Amino acid sequence: MAEPLRSGMFKLRPSSGRDVDRILDIWRRAVDATHDFLLPEDRAAIEREVVAFFPEVNFVLAVDASDTPQGFMFLQDGHLEALFVDPDQRGKGIGKALVQSALASHPTLTTDVNEQNLEAAGFYRRMGFEATGRSPLDGQGRPYPLIHLRYRARLAD
Repeated sequence: MAEPLRSGMFKLRPSSGRDVDRILDIWRRAVDATHDFLLPEDRAAIEREVVAFFPEVNFVLAVDASDTPQGFMFLQDGHLEALFVDPDQRGKGIGKALVQSALASHPTLTTDVNEQNLEAAGFYRRMGFEATGRSPLDGQGRPYPLIHLRYRARLAD
């Protein structure tokens, strides 16, 4: 499945071991661009967790014409655990295509978004997600509130 980008084309494919370094690079750069609310020590701790966890995960990647990952998502049991796009590729439809791909197999997709990440929260609202709850702490017990979201199918006009 290919989706047009302003700078070319991309397709979605499963990740492999050879993609881990690029996925980690996208994660680091995306977090630095969007998670300025993280305390430096929390950012470092989260990165250590991600570096240990990501090699064990099967991601869906959005890759460009040279097969270089430009974004990724991790789905587990109908829950979007992670969605990150290379900051240089934001606004080109990669995040939307990844979410739409997830919705094709999980029409009641859920996800969580950091309350302080206003851009991501807005993206999910525009994609049709609605808040179903709030947690004062993130999944690791840190003081970064999460908004719990569920996709709500839009009725035809």
